[in-house]
Amino acid sequence: MPTFAPDVPIVQAPMAGGASTPELAAAVCEAGALGFLAAGYKSTAQMRQEIERTRALTSRPFGMNLFVPTADTPDQAELGAYAEAVGAEARRLGVSLGRPEGGDDDFDAKVADLLADPPAVVSFTFGFPDAGLIRALRDQGVTVVATVTSAQEARQASAADVLCVQGQEAGGHRGSFTNADAGDVGLDELVARVRAVSRLPVIAAGGLATAADVARVLAAGAVAAVAGTAFLLAREAGTSATHRAALSDPRFTETAVTRAFTGRPARGLVNTFMSRYSAQAPAAYPHVHHLTAPLRRAAAASGDAETLHLWAGASWRLAREAPAAEIVAELARRI
Repeated sequence: MPTFAPDVPIVQAPMAGGASTPELAAAVCEAGALGFLAAGYKSTAQMRQEIERTRALTSRPFGMNLFVPTADTPDQAELGAYAEAVGAEARRLGVSLGRPEGGDDDFDAKVADLLADPPAVVSFTFGFPDAGLIRALRDQGVTVVATVTSAQEARQASAADVLCVQGQEAGGHRGSFTNADAGDVGLDELVARVRAVSRLPVIAAGGLATAADVARVLAAGAVAAVAGTAFLLAREAGTSATHRAALSDPRFTETAVTRAFTGRPARGLVNTFMSRYSAQAPAAYPHVHHLTAPLRRAAAASGDAETLHLWAGASWRLAREAPAAEIVAELARRI
């Protein structure tokens, strides 16, 4: 079985949508931790370019995260009603809504590319692939990580090398295998539940933003702590200017889980769009993601934080602007 042992037991979470740049992943790796890239919403060619760019910046191991295709079959009437509801936001921003279509995020093409020339670690979110793919990755010396949000999912991912246990405090999408309600199990309890049913190494994710947080999950048996929101303000991160500003804007006072932006449960800062449309949003991913993508891009470009998805974990107030290496060092201070 491949090993999982970064020098510093910190993992930078893969953040799809732009925050996880090669520069961020490489800087985290150079600090002795494990940096991650995110293939979600990118083409296979873009994924490969980011791998090669990261290799040019560091010789240390790093990871790539893939979205496992979902099987949502949305109610077309609900989807149409939602498109009509959010259409006013698109018109206000001077754009058209996207096509609310499905898709597999080019999963097969990305897998084929990675099998030909993989990074050291490959992780999966929204599910766990078949045993044949896992064997093929292992044959290449790859460490395979499964994102799980329940003990049941941990059992389903028993062929993984490492389990990334994601508590409800985590920012961005819940990594659950189905598009059911996300649940409210906190990280500490979830780590205990998973360790009770699995002997696989565990890395813990969800609201970890301080050295005390890291020390706590390591003491509970995790082999590493995963931080995402803590790196959103890193100088190397690709976080948009609008998103960066919102993380320190006092008008945003809480986070919540919503399907309003993508059709899948995800945690972010509560803004006007989330408050207005969460109750109407159907469980339809990636259909809603494609539907709202143009208006979200326009919101980011125009500085409209009330309409943008502002992914953030429960401890977002503790994120600070600094080089990634400093963030790693601070998180690891009590190890």
